[in-house]
Amino acid sequence: MRNYLLGLILLAKIGLLSANQDSDFIAAREAFQVGNAKLLDGYANRLKRHALWPYVEYYQLRMELTTTNLETISNFLLRHEGSLIADRLRSDWLKILGKNRQWQFFETEYPFLVNKDNELMCYYYQRYLDTKDKIAVADVRSLWFAPASLPDSCTPVFQSLIYSGDISREDIWKRIRLALEEGQTGVATHVNRYLPVNEGLNTADLNNAAKNPLRYLDAQKEKIKSRSDREIALFVLLRLLRNDTEQAFAQWSKVKNRFTPSDRSYFLGRLAYRAAMRHDSRALNWFKEAQNTTQSYPLSDTVLTWQARAALRAGNWEEVLKTIDSMSPVEQQVDTWRYWKARALKIKGDSLGANNIFIPLSEEHSFYGQLAKEELGTILSIAGNTYRASNSEVIAMEKRPGVQRTLAFSRMNLRTEALREWSWTIRNFSDAELLAAAEVARRHGLYDRAINTANRTVSQHDFKLRFLSPHRETLKKVLQQHELDEAWVYGLIRQESRFIADIKSHAGAVGLMQLMPATAEWVAKQLGIQNFRQQLVVDVNTNLRLGTYYLKHVLSTLDNQPLLASAAYNAGPGRAKRWRDNVMPLEGAIYAETIPFNETRDYVKKVLKNSMYYAKVLDHGQTPTLKERLGVIAAK
Repeated sequence: MRNYLLGLILLAKIGLLSANQDSDFIAAREAFQVGNAKLLDGYANRLKRHALWPYVEYYQLRMELTTTNLETISNFLLRHEGSLIADRLRSDWLKILGKNRQWQFFETEYPFLVNKDNELMCYYYQRYLDTKDKIAVADVRSLWFAPASLPDSCTPVFQSLIYSGDISREDIWKRIRLALEEGQTGVATHVNRYLPVNEGLNTADLNNAAKNPLRYLDAQKEKIKSRSDREIALFVLLRLLRNDTEQAFAQWSKVKNRFTPSDRSYFLGRLAYRAAMRHDSRALNWFKEAQNTTQSYPLSDTVLTWQARAALRAGNWEEVLKTIDSMSPVEQQVDTWRYWKARALKIKGDSLGANNIFIPLSEEHSFYGQLAKEELGTILSIAGNTYRASNSEVIAMEKRPGVQRTLAFSRMNLRTEALREWSWTIRNFSDAELLAAAEVARRHGLYDRAINTANRTVSQHDFKLRFLSPHRETLKKVLQQHELDEAWVYGLIRQESRFIADIKSHAGAVGLMQLMPATAEWVAKQLGIQNFRQQLVVDVNTNLRLGTYYLKHVLSTLDNQPLLASAAYNAGPGRAKRWRDNVMPLEGAIYAETIPFNETRDYVKKVLKNSMYYAKVLDHGQTPTLKERLGVIAAK
């Protein structure tokens, strides 16, 4: 008994020491963030045995990096080689070397860097453009066409290619257009400096157009003559088009004759793109008009995907096939377009061509992989090559330094740092190592890490880790009250929060079922919860109670269609209703694929895919197919 009590006292002391050291680490991190080297050094002396000691060393070294000698930096990199913190320091050091044009050291260290950003890549290109390296030139040209702002280190690189003619004046105009397309007027103005003054954008006109697009166009519509006039007018039309198809089209009809055939093709492509996203029946005709003009402006993959979606809603399978074939080779290999190409071929009677796509696609654990399997008449099953990590493998994995650092960050609720450390640690793991790491994460309640890590396996899988089911007894109680499908609800929670009870989204949604404050308050009133406070929403029982009530509510008001209810849960019931067709019923998969919000489109497909796997993992017996779950969505 005495030994047992001594053991408890020892464990308590260890726990207290760990908590104190965690507090010291947080204080050391804050000292680094505010630049207090003296305070940082004081805490550092207490942390030499802490799992995050390498970070404390990094903080100390980083604060004096510009004056630190080469030997000290090299020793740090050598001692921590292969770690995330070594890569971070190497990145910081390389930026100093690049800025000071110390190319000898830069050349030595750059190949060892894993996480390369645009600033460092441009320093690298500064060094190698003098050699006229064709790969470097091609890489810089692809970087040039980014609509967003780029680091200062890229400026001399771009200037060099402009001077040599590898970036032409037309390329400059193209980047200006890309920037204006995204509303990045500052980037467009910056890029404009590379054009001769008498040929570039009139920045005063651009500023006026940005302030009041409609007034500018009304005043200038008879004066559109130069390249600058046309680009600014197109910028205005696109601004109008973001909000209202009719207004933009009406203004376009007044000025279209002022534009070149290529410009007309460009605008019609963007008009069709926005119309397709709004499920406007005129979209396909505008796409056709954009592509049938002389000097057609090439449509991007982003635009072509919406041409394909418009064709799907119209039931025009010939157009679906033609559009997919027009996409880039990379885009054509996305599972979405492989599936719909196979469907189009099957409808045209080319079963052999369709099956040549369906068969390999059916081996993928995705939404379209499942649908491909069903097209072949195969029922979804959990992979036979299941691998369960042994207890000794899990214990050994838990002792790895990167895993220890992740657990320490998680213990202190430093989620961003924990995520970065974990992602770095597992990046080159085998399937067996991934599953051992996933089990470590599960045991420590890091359900998001467990799921995402188990998802990465290639040939050996553990679907019980991919599709975790925590809080099952609690969930079962509320599901029985509302007669909700357990597999579907688990699929939704997995997508919403990865089972992190206290997570909060950027929009303000909270908890397992990611409830917005107004929704939580409304449901609490419906349930008659007295003295409800928003702080209660992170409680697992309360969150599941509120979330399942709301989910049942939207399901009941949307024809008991899980697909519509999933869309409503993410984007609101009004939008879910609005996305139905005006006249014709829609196949559920087509409704899902033509949701205009990228986030919601991805969300509903994953929720429904998840529900299929949960039905198997939770052993629900005979369950609906994915097509049956998707159903047919009635017209408005």
